[in-house]
Amino acid sequence: MAKSSLKFLCQECGATTSKWAGRCSSCGAWNSLVEQINLSKDPALASARGTKLTGTKIGSIPKKQRSVRLQTNVVDVDNVLGGGFVAGSVNLIAGQPGIGKSTLLMQLAAQLSAKHNVLYVSGEESLEQVSMRAERITPSDQKVLLAGSTSSDDIAETILSKEHQVVIVDSIQTVSCQSVSSAPGSISQITNSTYLLTQAAKQSGTTLIIVGHVTKEGSIAGPKLLEHLVDVVLNLEGDRYGGFKVLRAVKNRFGSTSEVGIFDMSEKGLIPVANPSAVLLAERQVSDGSVVLAAMEGTRPILVEVQALVNRTTFGYPKRAASGFDINRLNLLTAVLSRRTKLDLGEYDIYINIVGGIKISEPAADLAVCMAIASAAKGFSLKDDAVVFGEVGLSGEVRHVPNVEQRIKEVKQLGFKAAIGPKSDKKLPLLHSVVTLKDALNTYLSK
Repeated sequence: MAKSSLKFLCQECGATTSKWAGRCSSCGAWNSLVEQINLSKDPALASARGTKLTGTKIGSIPKKQRSVRLQTNVVDVDNVLGGGFVAGSVNLIAGQPGIGKSTLLMQLAAQLSAKHNVLYVSGEESLEQVSMRAERITPSDQKVLLAGSTSSDDIAETILSKEHQVVIVDSIQTVSCQSVSSAPGSISQITNSTYLLTQAAKQSGTTLIIVGHVTKEGSIAGPKLLEHLVDVVLNLEGDRYGGFKVLRAVKNRFGSTSEVGIFDMSEKGLIPVANPSAVLLAERQVSDGSVVLAAMEGTRPILVEVQALVNRTTFGYPKRAASGFDINRLNLLTAVLSRRTKLDLGEYDIYINIVGGIKISEPAADLAVCMAIASAAKGFSLKDDAVVFGEVGLSGEVRHVPNVEQRIKEVKQLGFKAAIGPKSDKKLPLLHSVVTLKDALNTYLSK
């Protein structure tokens, strides 16, 4: 059989070369050449010709060949996936070190093993370590099979045997392909190993779950091609030292990407949180700088506490810091407060904290952050039975946000008596509409 050689492909212009170089000779890009497998063209391959493809009419595929869901019996995970893992799909889960990826997958493997043959392949930990974790967090009657390997060729051969309906690989950065000479974790190894495992899973109809690492910036490590090859990309977010863990789908070819799952870490693993709003507000103390925000995590409303601390700076340049909130958005809102209201924040340090390790990225948090800053700066407090939401524009206007009815429903269920937000086309109970940021501060902040 013909031996395979190597070629180097430029990720910028697509030019190929037989030797690696620090700079592409075609486009001049630095460090853009990556290693790829190139089959040598012997006479047999050179004379070979392709076969004409035959198309199949949409809707004529038998139902037995269509996607079948593998439910995990963990409601939050099934909701994020759109009903469970799809048979023959390739799923990638990523997150910070220690966030709970391996713990969650071991729990899901134990649930899936009740009806399916599950193989857990570990490339990072020894089988003894994986077994100890499994005994601690999963029931004793679970039937998960364990294997240790860092060879993508061996894992692909195991998948093609069709002995297992679900295969979990922990992690893709530790496995390597024998045809590629670079070290495990390199771009070429991740690309070729993922492609090899994906093709094996598609041919055998095996559900493949891959664990991926993340960079220090929080993005998935490796080439962007990794996310394009797989069917589902899941991110497990949160503070690894405490607080809630949020599972969200960044990409999902079989369902929506608007659902999220919220979990709490315990000795028995990750436990779904039925009512995160009540847990987050359980220890809240009503004081200046404290405002309750009605946020949305996907299609799920959640009430979180926004805390602000305003202190006169001891240096010439005031400091802005935020935990769980975008620092650039905080600088923008501080400028709006200084320009559109009578607050002079040029000589004050401003600190923002979203309680519970929750990260808020939607614009609906603008009004709550602004009112928390104003409350802390003036020593005024907001009524303890009011919840705030709304986007703030550069002119100081309070803009409309989506899912107002769901937010109001969550506010009512937790016993709050008022919701401060933008005007709505419908007459909603508990909603106190405000037009501008200045009106909201003057009306609802008091000593």
